[in-house]
Amino acid sequence: MKRFQLIILIVILLVNTPLRTISQNTQQTVKTIVIDPGHGGEDPGAVSKFGYEKDLVLDVSLKLGQYIEKHIPGVKVIYTRKTDVFIELIKRAEIANKVNADLFISIHANSAENKEAFGTESFVMGLDKSAKNFAVVQKENEVIMKEDDYKKTYGNIDPQSPEAYIIFSLFQNVHLKQSTRLAQLIQNQFTERIGRKDRGVKQGPLFVLWKNESPSVLVELGFISHDAEARFLFSDKGKEYMASAIYRAFKKYKIELDGPIDTDDSSVPDDKPVIEPDTTVQEAIYKPVQVLDETEQIHFEVQFLSSPKSYSKNSKKFEGIEKVNEYQTDGIYKYTAGHEINFEKAKALQTKVREKFPDAFVVAFKGQKKISITDALKELNH
Repeated sequence: MKRFQLIILIVILLVNTPLRTISQNTQQTVKTIVIDPGHGGEDPGAVSKFGYEKDLVLDVSLKLGQYIEKHIPGVKVIYTRKTDVFIELIKRAEIANKVNADLFISIHANSAENKEAFGTESFVMGLDKSAKNFAVVQKENEVIMKEDDYKKTYGNIDPQSPEAYIIFSLFQNVHLKQSTRLAQLIQNQFTERIGRKDRGVKQGPLFVLWKNESPSVLVELGFISHDAEARFLFSDKGKEYMASAIYRAFKKYKIELDGPIDTDDSSVPDDKPVIEPDTTVQEAIYKPVQVLDETEQIHFEVQFLSSPKSYSKNSKKFEGIEKVNEYQTDGIYKYTAGHEINFEKAKALQTKVREKFPDAFVVAFKGQKKISITDALKELNH
């Protein structure tokens, strides 16, 4: 009897699902992004002694949207909520579909009975029902039971029943490749930029992603059941860095689809945040920073002068230029400024140096060896 009811349910869902949702969509541009702060209103989400999930994810979402609006021209940002209100899961997808969104990012925070659990993870629509993944899926989906007429809206799906999720196999592959790519970029930024523990990109039959007609990702910022991680996430600095990591992932995703973006976003937090001295479980929150041998370290400098003779670093020629370096190739002395491990910051320094040396340009080094910018960026993004 249950099997027959499930077949009827699948037929109903197919009839009520827009055709383009289950057809292949070759998305090739990003003009509209919908940012979805999870939970809200009567649904607080996970609860920590530092605050509610609903408030944390709203703050991060608004910061993310501000970064995009300020630094990426031509992208329209839509929010499913900008205040503390309850929005039904299916309506979040409807908001995205109504504006023909090119991307949907739902932002959440995690919680677990195991208070030692920590780290970030990102979900895309799929049918991986491993025990650990499914626990997160159940927790995020059970909010539908707070909605009026949820059985009518979701077709009697029991959010606690793994068997019911067979219907999701009809929708999971439409945007899987692009959704997974964005999710991986987000995880990379969390790990490489701000030292979070990477719990990986996972698949799950999440209602909030189910009927989206665009690439979609659900991001879990971390575990607010872990005191030290929660302390960081609820801090102003933590919110800024988490939002900036998602922003930089989105920027890279858009560049991959649409080409280079002419923008100066050097004001967006980038380097790893300073670990506060009173944080007692630092190892659980930050990856130990790997100190590379100088023969391995990639960095960028701004070259502004070449000369057949050597100058003292205190020469008047260098007035106004900080951190002057000298290297020699083929009998020519070359002078650079700065020592940046971030290419965007090197470009910002180049703009400053060009006020005195108009022909200044960025060069890359691996340790003491000069390498091409292309090779440096490839290795950093590997």
